Amino acid sequence: MKISAKFDHFNINVQNLERSIDFYGKALGLTEISRYEPEDKSFILAYLGDGKSPFRLELTCLKSHTGRPYELGENESHLCLRVSGDYDEARRFHKQMGCVCFENETMGLYFIEDPDGYWIEVLPEK
Repeated sequence: MKISAKFDHFNINVQNLERSIDFYGKALGLTEISRYEPEDKSFILAYLGDGKSPFRLELTCLKSHTGRPYELGENESHLCLRVSGDYDEARRFHKQMGCVCFENETMGLYFIEDPDGYWIEVLPEK
């Protein structure tokens, strides 16, 4: 049997859903495209999209997990997005937001950190 799969979404858990939706909207232009909340209201799933690809970022807000940051290990896994337009202008904007957490000038890339401590790699479109 040969399996054929395609990417659907990537999940991260967040402490404050609205704060995270605002961050991803402002920093990367992602918008909420759907939401799910079970009848017992124990969690909310918000799916963000880029309007260009079918890939979604799933933000999970667990009602039982309050007041403490998530354990992110060594934060070696990460999400990566490519930005269109002037890459240096995007970097300046992210620096003004105060969310640039790592830069590698040699490789021509940088990372931003979301409100929950997740790192997102930012690359130019091409």
